[in-house]
Amino acid sequence: MEELIFYSLLFVVALLYASVGHGGASGYLALMAIFGMSVDTMKSSALILNLFVSLVAFIQFYKGGHFNFKSFLPFALASVPLSFVGGMIHMDSRIYKILLGVFLMLAVIRMLIFDNLKNNKNPLPSLAISLLIGGSIGFLSGLLGIGGGIVLSPILILLYSMNQKQAAAISAIFIFVNSFAGLCGQLVQGVNIDSHIYLYVIVAFVGGILGSYLGASKLNHRALKYVLSFVLSIAIFKLLNQ
Repeated sequence: MEELIFYSLLFVVALLYASVGHGGASGYLALMAIFGMSVDTMKSSALILNLFVSLVAFIQFYKGGHFNFKSFLPFALASVPLSFVGGMIHMDSRIYKILLGVFLMLAVIRMLIFDNLKNNKNPLPSLAISLLIGGSIGFLSGLLGIGGGIVLSPILILLYSMNQKQAAAISAIFIFVNSFAGLCGQLVQGVNIDSHIYLYVIVAFVGGILGSYLGASKLNHRALKYVLSFVLSIAIFKLLNQ
């Protein structure tokens, strides 16, 4: 029964995140924390799942004509090398859990308060600002085992005058390249891969296909958003009270 609950939640997490162009690492990490998985395997597992789900999401949003390569490039140039560096850093498990718990708090706030952001017609930030944003998120991505899309997407909408689908397209491929770089950094240092990763990938991949298809067209995911926020909140409590 416990495995059934885990895989059901994994499917829901992948579906919801893919529907808005995200890989879902924060959700996967939350589930793994709730179910008591080892910190040594959490980061690598989340990044591997990110690779599959974010790529599926990107393909759907790209086919919908929402991707702009020129807007994406500055973020990727800075984020990829720093994500690799972040992936090479090994942290004490207690420090990692605290940092992850804080990040998950931000993810919950993002979903509950800033879920319906609207783009503003402001002057575009400079190239230096874009590089700084991309590099900062990239380092955090590699360090914690996330993709960074849940941080990047509201920035794209608020500061770069993008709509939800444009931000989703860029976030999806941003997550993919960061996850790949962060995973490579972990592999360089030696990393443990969960023995059940193949099952995780299958479940998340199916959820990602469905979510990205619905998200690239039209999806009302309000109920799923509250379910995920509840799951993240449980994980936060567990991470910060161990």
